[in-house]
Amino acid sequence: MELPPEVTFHRDLRLLVFRPQGVLNEERIDRIVEFLDREEDRAQQPFNRFTDNSKLDAVDLEFGFIFRVSLHRRLSYASHPRVKSAFYVTSPAVAHIVKLHAMLTDRSPLQVRMFEDFASAGKWLGVPVTTLKG
Repeated sequence: MELPPEVTFHRDLRLLVFRPQGVLNEERIDRIVEFLDREEDRAQQPFNRFTDNSKLDAVDLEFGFIFRVSLHRRLSYASHPRVKSAFYVTSPAVAHIVKLHAMLTDRSPLQVRMFEDFASAGKWLGVPVTTLKG
């Protein structure tokens, strides 16, 4: 698996960690979604995800884009096994995006949850909190 920048994969935990920095924009989201689409089809076992949004300076995403990406993820993952996708959120702007994504992927194999602390996210994902703090 060739990882994009800001992505770490913990094989032993079956956990992909994404730590975006700077400005989160459509191009960056498109790259990570393209990577996920490709790797999910290749993976022999499902893997959970953790996104640490604490290093973001700003978010440059429009509602329509978030809506389109969330529905794409819902549809493209429909035939896959359940996975958990935890988002560590430290700003109201990111919280709004994650809430919308969670709502649009509800009742799909993608279980999306937002967390304001690493400990709760680690517990939900079943991984050590030190792995999430990176």
